Amino acid sequence: MSEKDYYKLLGVEKTASDDELKKAYRKLAMQYHPDRNKDDAAAAEEKFKEINEAYDVLKDPQKRAAYDRFGAAGVNGMGGMGGGAGFGGAGFGSAFSDIFEDMFGEMMGGGGRRSNGPLRGSDMQFSLDITLEDAFKGKDAKLKIPTVATCNDCKGTGSSDGGKPEKCPDCGGAGRVRAQQGFFTIERTCTTCNGNGSIIKSPCKSCNGSGRVRGDKTVQISIPAGILEGQRIRLSGEGEAGIRGGPSGDLFVLINVKPHKFFKREGSHLYCRVPVPMTTAALGGTLDVPTIEGEKSNVKIPSGTQTGQQLRLKGKGMNIMRSENRGDMFIEIFVETPVNLDKKQTDLMKQLDESLEKAGRKNTPQSEGFFTKMKEFWTDLKE
Repeated sequence: MSEKDYYKLLGVEKTASDDELKKAYRKLAMQYHPDRNKDDAAAAEEKFKEINEAYDVLKDPQKRAAYDRFGAAGVNGMGGMGGGAGFGGAGFGSAFSDIFEDMFGEMMGGGGRRSNGPLRGSDMQFSLDITLEDAFKGKDAKLKIPTVATCNDCKGTGSSDGGKPEKCPDCGGAGRVRAQQGFFTIERTCTTCNGNGSIIKSPCKSCNGSGRVRGDKTVQISIPAGILEGQRIRLSGEGEAGIRGGPSGDLFVLINVKPHKFFKREGSHLYCRVPVPMTTAALGGTLDVPTIEGEKSNVKIPSGTQTGQQLRLKGKGMNIMRSENRGDMFIEIFVETPVNLDKKQTDLMKQLDESLEKAGRKNTPQSEGFFTKMKEFWTDLKE
């Protein structure tokens, strides 16, 4: 096998890059894997060994340089496969595990090696209930939230004496260790450093070497006027503290606007359902209605107003965020029928009903129109 051309075995040029080598090896390794060639497993195994030997040499810069200059003889004794290593050989485990990691790393552990340096803290989300008045005017508020903060005793280093983290002796700083189990090289998180790749010899007692502690903190938030239900406010750097001195994450405050006893909001408009006495609706008049500012607005009720009619108060709705404009307020009329009438009131209502009856109910056009259509409907059914 020493006489074979490793570049030709992998089907690449002598100037091939590391990525081109890996891609070629990956394709051939899958093609000639013995499990995929059970009809001719012996030949596939032999081919598999050849391409593995070639890749094991060419992926290593020092071995590749020696091979380019002296041929296969130049890499003998440098840890190459030497033309006869089987599936349990160290070279096979090293080469194939690289490809295994490249193909399945994301599924098995997050796609690539962990960083041993500072890491950004996690983002946080907090829900805040506000009133409709707060949403209208805007508000400055202080929030007390549970979080993970930088340890004050070690200033986030995790070390009690200020010493810097040292490379983990078990994984060499990789954060993961490999173990050969039969055909596969299994990779797992290093238990000594918990995947960090580094250890602290004198861990801080307050944070146990993590550089972070759990606790509460108070943050200041400014809620803009006109904010909508479900909108989020971002507070940069107010999330969880970073790891090993990394930057903090962000805090997102989710706004929940509580229901109001008078108003219903739709975008920038407000709707207020107002009961109107029957006499006022019939004769016309004025009513005082509440506004979101906490004031009163005098509204004119036209004579003959019906339930369901809307009266519009322009510019009396919600503030529009980042704008000087406002929405409108709509008064939804609900004509209230009087109850608990005394005898005199009952007699007056009867007199009114008799008077309307004599007038042919021209004073109640909706009733007249409805009953006329109902008679036509019944007539059509009989025909």
